[in-house]
Amino acid sequence: MALYDKPAHVLHEMLAKKEISSVELTEDVLARMDKVEKSIGAYITVTRDDALRTAEETDKKISSGEEISFLEGIPCGIKDNICTNGIKTTCASKILENFVPPYDATVITKLKQEKPVIIGKTNLDEFAMGGSTENSAFHATHNPWNIDCVPGGSSGGSAAAVASGSAIWALGSDTGGSIRQPASFCGVVGMKPTYGRVSRYGLVAYASSLDQIGPITRDVTDCANILNIISGHDDMDSTSSAADVPDYTKSLVADVKGLKIGMPKEYFIDGIDEDINNAVRKAIDELKAMGADVKEISLPHTAYAIATYYLIAPAEAATNLERYDGVSYGERVDGADVVDMMKNTRTQKFGDEVKRRIMIGNYALSAGYYDAYYLKALKVRTLIQRDYTEAFKDVDVIACPTAPTPAYKIGEMIDDPLKMYLQDVCTVPLNLAGLPGISVPCGYSSNGMPIGLQIIGRPLGEETVIRAAYAYEQSQNFHNDMAKIGGVDA
Repeated sequence: MALYDKPAHVLHEMLAKKEISSVELTEDVLARMDKVEKSIGAYITVTRDDALRTAEETDKKISSGEEISFLEGIPCGIKDNICTNGIKTTCASKILENFVPPYDATVITKLKQEKPVIIGKTNLDEFAMGGSTENSAFHATHNPWNIDCVPGGSSGGSAAAVASGSAIWALGSDTGGSIRQPASFCGVVGMKPTYGRVSRYGLVAYASSLDQIGPITRDVTDCANILNIISGHDDMDSTSSAADVPDYTKSLVADVKGLKIGMPKEYFIDGIDEDINNAVRKAIDELKAMGADVKEISLPHTAYAIATYYLIAPAEAATNLERYDGVSYGERVDGADVVDMMKNTRTQKFGDEVKRRIMIGNYALSAGYYDAYYLKALKVRTLIQRDYTEAFKDVDVIACPTAPTPAYKIGEMIDDPLKMYLQDVCTVPLNLAGLPGISVPCGYSSNGMPIGLQIIGRPLGEETVIRAAYAYEQSQNFHNDMAKIGGVDA
């Protein structure tokens, strides 16, 4: 019996009823990893021995008659920009290739109280800068649905691991769509919580006003349960929300009667792939048939979101990455003097995309250009936030595509950064506004690649987002489809 293809909530029940053991489950997932990892490349570091040791501890607990927590004994992957005490955290960068954190990120501390089985650290675009997981310093990750295609990014390793069965669930981070877009490309569920809902302490910073950690799962039920665990205030994160955390599993109700759903006209325009447009419209029609009220809305400043994001995010990235100089943090490449050493270190240890964003950021922050670029971008960000505030006066959630296209071929956009950046058109506005959003599978393209429906909520409105996503999911069967990997599952 295959176990790697089941969601965490099903496996939890099986463990609690002693129908399976955690060692049996972990060995099944590791065997699946051994089978698919050469094709997929979802991981940077695999912690096989630690995983089996944790699984054995869970089995001892179960055999002694003790109750287990929801995630206890269930294998997972952690994006490799989230600090893990004693386990390498590389950010897929040569400059952190051998970095082993002396502490856990707050989300890892919370998870360890649940005692999940951490299988390893998943691949990403270097420092989470990219949308395809081709920008890793170590290897590209491939989409389990078609290994010639990208899995999305920057949390592509996490999404590919869940879709392929080499993890039951995973953590990712989302700065401009880095959870939701790979979830869409890989046919899984991915949620970006409200900014501040989940602590960023121990998440290696890319753009501090935009970054957020969230779950990537097989279904919405797992997403709600994991969000319960990782959410909450943290004194170690000054931007952490002090709002009480509700029980998100209470929103797992397959009922949207009376729910007001907005369709932003700016997301259904020329340039959106026809298969995406048709699948998302069909999904919204399904919600309407279930009793939701659907109306067209406008988010008029959407057209400026990409330009705004690609000024603010690189500016913050340039500031955050100043510390990697061969002295304070990271690997060092020697030189004739200190300046030469720093130049050599950053030239040889940063990848092209990271260098590109540092240069954009420094230019936008430089004297004479700060007002013209960065300050103006902050003002437009406020206008984008106001668009959502106005929209949410009339609707409860907003539904739209997660990405403008299905997964594209590896190498197709890597030499065209602007084309790659435009892939974020549907996701970056949420990060600029700090809103929660989820991607759930809603169909397939003409060539069989998954498509995601994005549902957006008010600040701290995760409950309503989960309710809408769950209701739609339960009306369909996409969440039960596992990726069939060519040459492995053929």
